[in-house]
Amino acid sequence: MTQTIASRFRNLQSLRNFRTLLLLFLAVSGALLAGAAPASAHAALTGSDPKQGSVVDKAPTQVALTFSEKVAMNDGSLRVLDPKGKRVDTGGATNLSGTTYGVKLHSGLPDGTFTVTYQVVSADSHPVSGAFTFSIGAPSQTSVSLSGQAAGGGVVGVLYGTARYVSYAGFILLVGGATFVLACWQRGAGVRPVQRLVVTGWLALTGATLALLLLRGAYVGSGKVGDIFDLTLLGQVLQTKSGAALVSRLLLLAAAALFIAVLFGAYVKRDEADASGGPGGSHESDEDAAEKEAAAEKKDLAFGLAIGGAVVASGLAATWAMAEHASTGLQPGIAMPVDVLHLLAVAIWLGGLSALLTALFRAPAQAQIGAAAVRRFSRLAFGSVLALVATGIYQSWRQLGSWSAFTDTTYGQLLLVKICLVAVLVGIASISRRWTAQLSEVAAPESVAATVVARREKARATVPVDSRRAAQLARQRAAVATTREKRIRDADPHRAGLRRSVLAEAGVAIVLLAVTTVLTTTEPGRTEESAQQATATASQRSGPLSLKMPFDTGDEDGKGTVELTLDPARVGGNEMHVFVERPNGKAFDVPEVKVAFTLAAKQIGPLPVTPDRIATGHWSASGVQIPMAGDWKIAVTVRTSDIDQTTVNKNAQIG
Repeated sequence: MTQTIASRFRNLQSLRNFRTLLLLFLAVSGALLAGAAPASAHAALTGSDPKQGSVVDKAPTQVALTFSEKVAMNDGSLRVLDPKGKRVDTGGATNLSGTTYGVKLHSGLPDGTFTVTYQVVSADSHPVSGAFTFSIGAPSQTSVSLSGQAAGGGVVGVLYGTARYVSYAGFILLVGGATFVLACWQRGAGVRPVQRLVVTGWLALTGATLALLLLRGAYVGSGKVGDIFDLTLLGQVLQTKSGAALVSRLLLLAAAALFIAVLFGAYVKRDEADASGGPGGSHESDEDAAEKEAAAEKKDLAFGLAIGGAVVASGLAATWAMAEHASTGLQPGIAMPVDVLHLLAVAIWLGGLSALLTALFRAPAQAQIGAAAVRRFSRLAFGSVLALVATGIYQSWRQLGSWSAFTDTTYGQLLLVKICLVAVLVGIASISRRWTAQLSEVAAPESVAATVVARREKARATVPVDSRRAAQLARQRAAVATTREKRIRDADPHRAGLRRSVLAEAGVAIVLLAVTTVLTTTEPGRTEESAQQATATASQRSGPLSLKMPFDTGDEDGKGTVELTLDPARVGGNEMHVFVERPNGKAFDVPEVKVAFTLAAKQIGPLPVTPDRIATGHWSASGVQIPMAGDWKIAVTVRTSDIDQTTVNKNAQIG
């Protein structure tokens, strides 16, 4: 009675532990998915012509946008609206060169503020949207609102993010659980809870993949729930790189279903035949021969499953690599295999951890996992962590590009959180390894002996009733041995400690998976920094340009400072002023000042400008034409006497 109460208490405690883990899963998933930004731009707008916020003298013939990587566009991806919200572009955005895309404008546009909106899909499958304004002649009031331009948000965005999380979780359970069975605990192939875990992973990944296919069109397009089941959008998705990756994943999942059927069908039958000693016979030598034959068949089947499973698992991982981060940017030929290895390492570690947790808490008494299997997983997990760290370092360098991106970008900050979680997980895993080292196989010889005795008693029986009686006695003895073994194992403090540490590992792993899912939909630090620099440069160029340069012509009274201002420092006409001062700050009356502009990158210039003298030390020129935006060299020549002059220069971004 006492044993029954204790057993029920342990079962209740196990159930509570799993409920706690489930609540943690739901809380973390909800918080991270709900708190994620609605649009996760992996391509950033790095430039435009006309510039954002600029004022141009005459109406441009087209609007051009430059992104940090190639993007996919359709007829409605790039639109230009007049102050009243009327579309003034001709439609049909085209690729002008590299990562620059443009759309033609109607002729005869009036003065005022125009709005440019864009919604495209980056090369790594994520939607990018935004808007900015420019003005012709002078700024004006506009009825166009810049709000609500984010792509990938709303209900569709939340559903898409949830499906992505479920797909990652399903992949981990499927690949990691199957690897755990084949590489660490082959007896687990016949354990129902472990079977359910792997099948659940397959179902989750299959269902999430189908959901992603349906959601994809609305996610990168209108964002409307009603468009989820639009077959026209689905047809368009199937023609994209992301659609091809999802379809490939479904085909591989069909092969994975066959793998699961063999693993939990034919393979289990081989295992049962091996455990029962094969078909009954009158001679013990026949039994031994049957056992050897069954063992050989089982070994061959395990080898075939390992090869086939590795191919399917690698193919599934490649469906992410071929359509997301790794497929674009720096070194895609290296990045994609590294990404596949990274995903497999994560799956083997965390999926195996889930299978170990299931075995420790849910395996029946007669199929308790042994110390040898736990040790094998410990070694496998250690190798996975090494692969995870090596591939993670490469991916971090590739996506960040600088140390400052760790703290200055959202991607870098999330990556720091992920690194901390991995460190915590490794720390807990080290505790688990210590428990594993102290874990011992308990009563395994007794269990094997009981099986052998039952087999021999059954073989010696000559009368059917005696045979049934012998089989009954064998089952009773095996049950007693199993109960004794389970009681001893449950009382083992090392096994109890291992359960607690593995449960803690699983809890941290759930949080880690959620952070990783958000990380994959966050703009890489390298891209974000590039966009920030482009924005900062654009803001610096939007105002007047002012340069101060000291000079020395070499005579006794030839030292001073020249200050040049250019307003508004943009393409087209500009107002230029030159001030010449002595070292004490007083105006310097010099006989001549000349200025020249050179754009070496385009082999333009020098373009000479001779300003007019306005007052003592003050020279000016209006209508100074800058034909093109770029890094211009501005050279100022100051003559202080008939024979003494010098030229000083500085580079500045104009336009």
